[in-house]
Amino acid sequence: MTLTSWILTDGKAGDLAQCEGLAVAMGLDPERRVVKPRPPFTWLMPRGPIDPREGPSRPGSPIAPPFPDLVIASGRRAVPYVRAVKRLSKGRAFTIFLKDARTGPSAADFIWVPAHDRLRGPNVMTTLTSPHRLSQEALAAARAAPPARIAALASPRVAVLVGGDSRHHSFKPDDSRRFAEALDRLAASGASLMGSRSRRTPESLAALVGESFARAGGWWWDGTGPNPYVALLANADAIVVTADSVNMIGEAAATGVPVLVFEPTGGHRKVGRFLDGLADHGVVHRFEGNLVGARYEPLDSTQEIARAALAAYAAHRRTLAG
Repeated sequence: MTLTSWILTDGKAGDLAQCEGLAVAMGLDPERRVVKPRPPFTWLMPRGPIDPREGPSRPGSPIAPPFPDLVIASGRRAVPYVRAVKRLSKGRAFTIFLKDARTGPSAADFIWVPAHDRLRGPNVMTTLTSPHRLSQEALAAARAAPPARIAALASPRVAVLVGGDSRHHSFKPDDSRRFAEALDRLAASGASLMGSRSRRTPESLAALVGESFARAGGWWWDGTGPNPYVALLANADAIVVTADSVNMIGEAAATGVPVLVFEPTGGHRKVGRFLDGLADHGVVHRFEGNLVGARYEPLDSTQEIARAALAAYAAHRRTLAG
């Protein structure tokens, strides 16, 4: 039986990536729907109602019927819409929510949260890393046919994944300088640098990193052409990643190579617990300009979460059948 499914988010890239990763692992081909509530309704979320302009009978509504078999959602603005779909479908639509909805375990039929979050309940699953779109098959394919610029680099190759300012971290001028100097030391030790920026990377940070790469003779993706993100991860002997992106760190952990984390100004206790958990598994190490750590069994929770979600859905169907 082909299951119908939606992904419900407010369009944030990180939330969408996690939902899409889980959907693919579950064998789904979801319809992507984006909620766009207005103030004052956004101020009341996640506990308040949906924006009436996006009600199920309104043109362009993100929750217009027919309702699907499953809904995968993430982000606090999606929470009221998940509740509405559950109610309007008379409980038939199975709802999955990724991360803490801030409304308790009743927010959805199945909830996944990272282990460093506090939410627990009979329908709540926790894993150390988040669901993502980076499959072992994609990594293997990228290793088998690396881009010429990567293949030309001598080992050890180090992928450098540069994020930027986030809710909990910010790159002050001193942070950017420290990071570039650490990359210089890493290259001087004999490592080949290959890396990419993200949408959030400040131009000042990208410029300093680009200069380090130029001095080292590395390959720095400047944002033109296709992003070589998967190829970088697949062909790395170690990965340097900035601490502002839990998603990037989790994806790096799926490679099985040492992950070296650079922490700019800021931080948060949840991020700290996440990094501590990965350190306990021998995955992450502090980046100080040198290679440390050893290979480990790739840490990828996506398939585990998918199996648990499908099992919960099957139990839901049995209940409906009576």
